[in-house]
Formats: sequence, C-alpha cells, structure tokens
Amino acid sequence: MGATGWKVEEAALKFANLDNTPYHIKWSTFQGGDKQLEAVRAGALDLASSSEIPPVFAAADGKPNFKVVAVQSGSTLNQEVVVPKGSKVTDIGGLKGKTVGYVKNTTAHYFLYELLKQAGLKWSDIDAKPLLPNDGLAALNGGSIDAFASYGTSIITAHQQGATTIGSGADILSGNFLWSARDSVLKSAAQKEAAADLIARISKAYAYVRDGHEAEFAKVIARNTHQPVAQAETDLVAQQKQRPTAARPVDAAATASEQKVADVFTELGALGSRLDVASFWTTDLDAELEKSL
Repeated sequence: MGATGWKVEEAALKFANLDNTPYHIKWSTFQGGDKQLEAVRAGALDLASSSEIPPVFAAADGKPNFKVVAVQSGSTLNQEVVVPKGSKVTDIGGLKGKTVGYVKNTTAHYFLYELLKQAGLKWSDIDAKPLLPNDGLAALNGGSIDAFASYGTSIITAHQQGATTIGSGADILSGNFLWSARDSVLKSAAQKEAAADLIARISKAYAYVRDGHEAEFAKVIARNTHQPVAQAETDLVAQQKQRPTAARPVDAAATASEQKVADVFTELGALGSRLDVASFWTTDLDAELEKSL
C-alpha cells in the first residue's frame, strides 16, 4: 500500500481505531503518486493512491498492469505555484522566460500548464524543470529556480520558509483522487475484499475526524509534517470543508474527468497519442466497495 509524503492514511486509521484489519498491510512512502504508480508497474505495490494524473502516464505505453478501481474525493488546497521570499514575480504572467520547477506527471504538471494558458503563456515560454518535491524546495531556496509548482507538505514547508503563492490549482483540479489496484489483486477474491475494505475504512476514518476530532488529529499531522498544530488544524478544517475525504465506486463522470486530463497532456505533447482512459478503469470492485462503505 502506498502513501504520498507521509503515511497519513495509516495515521488516520489508527486515530479512528480502524486499524484492526483482518489482513496485513505493508505501507510504503513515496514523494508523489507518480512514484506509487511506477511501483505498481514494477510489481512492488498492490494498491496505489494518486491524483488523476499518474495513472495516465503509467498506462501511456498501452500495457498497464493495473486498473483504477475507486475514486476518492479530496481537497485541492495546497496545490500551488510559489516563488521564494524576495521574488519580484507576483503572478503567473511574470514567469515568462523564468526557470520553473514542477513535479512531473502529477497535479503540479497539470495545473501549471493550465495556469500558464490562463495567463496567455505557452509551456515553451518557461524553462520547465522536472523536480521531486524535496529537490524542488531545495532548488527554490537555493536560487536555481524562480518558481516551483508542487503540492501538499512541500507547499506547507515552502510557506514556512517565506515563499509566496502566485497561482493555485484549487479551482483547476477536479478533486478526484484515484485508487489503482494491480491486476493480480483483482484476480483474487480475498485481495479484492481486502482492498475494498481498506478504502472504505479510510473514508470512515476521515468521517470520524470530521465528527469533532479535527483538533486532536491536527496534532498527529503536525508531528509528522513539522508544522505548528494551529496551522495543521486550520489546513485540515479548510480541506475537509472544501471537499470531505470520501471514497465512492467508479462512475462515468469520474472516467470522463480523467479523459479530460489525459487529453490536456496530449495537447501539451507529453503523451505520444490520445489515450482512452476507459482501458484502465474498471467497475470490478464496485460491489465489494458498496458493501464496505
């Protein structure tokens, strides 16, 4: 089972006393959902959580060994383009001719492109540098990039270090986060049941957090993300108010949203040809998930 940034899902399960699963879970941490999907492709991960973007690239060769099995609504806050303290750049338009770091094949890649379009700029108008979140933070603070498009903990840390937001993906991203399961999981009745149960437990854990336990869970977040408890609580409340974390079975609207994302990357030239996302989506887990939710 993969987790991005830190093992927040595992922490939520423990916090809500829902970690007593009748199956064993081995959690692994990655810097992005793209790395989780790479691990799935390599056979090192059974279940991955990501935004809509990583599965598109993981399936781009036409030989995916996974399927998107569930959709989880989630916050699109802390998805930003930031500039370092003292920067004279105040908006996306000011990035023309600048060196901009971004996390490739993730939400950051997508919303940076869309923000550039909104500002009347092309991708070729910037010197785009693909960087992992931690490397991007170091580059931003070291002066080797002028701006950084990233998400989550890296954005929180950037603000702690004086960075300023010049663009946000909050209203660009759909808020659909995807659960992708390796094909071998879907061939096993026991593993299918376990996957559905785990996804449902995580939804229930967040429902518990929202039921008056935000302040306590914020302490858990603060410890793991090295930020003040008050800031962690403010962010948590805002995120859950914007889009409560909750899973649902695969549906046509979510598949269409994913197709839109894939088409944008085809337009950008990041994909060699148009990708039919329905080829790696399935409703095979719907019955088990509906039973578990």
